[in-house]
Amino acid sequence: MRHVYWIGGGSGAGKSTVARRLAGRHGWRLYATDDVMADHARRTTAAQAPLLHRFMAMDMDQRWVDRSPRTMLETFHWFRGEAFGLIVEDLARMPTEPPVVVEGFRLLPHLVQPMLNGPGHAVWLLPTPEFRQVAFRSRAAPEGSFTERTGDPRRAERNVAVRDALFTERLREETARLGLPAVTVDGTLTEHELTERVGEIFRL
Repeated sequence: MRHVYWIGGGSGAGKSTVARRLAGRHGWRLYATDDVMADHARRTTAAQAPLLHRFMAMDMDQRWVDRSPRTMLETFHWFRGEAFGLIVEDLARMPTEPPVVVEGFRLLPHLVQPMLNGPGHAVWLLPTPEFRQVAFRSRAAPEGSFTERTGDPRRAERNVAVRDALFTERLREETARLGLPAVTVDGTLTEHELTERVGEIFRL
């Protein structure tokens, strides 16, 4: 995996933007873990990914309204690393040239760390709650968020926001414990400056 560069972090932190910029600048491949979630779900069984299949069986209110943010955090399949092995399988099938930049919130520090051969190949972008809120408002689709398909969109939106803040804090603690690089994203850096910061971490 020496040809792989990993960009993990919380939702709304700019992972996709930075990864696209680096891929375009250096002629790298881009692997977005969000894009393969449906494929990975189809490639798992309930025995292999019990939380994922339990989630798939829920209706929208059961997923986003009826449960507490803490329960949502602890039982969300991607936050628990289910199907991470399929990411590794996909990457192993790719040629080693050109390098590939992988991005997504599914890249949990303790799962990525064994893939690293040394420093300079991974970073986690950690958005503040305020920055995440602004980012999601700016990218909102005309038809609204998926929370609009619940019976209580406001509560669902609050639940997701709190859950994501808890997840980001978990990433902050885990990267610190493992000695892995992380960048707080609070809006003080432009997209260009954030890309340059990640490039410095990658020693480009």
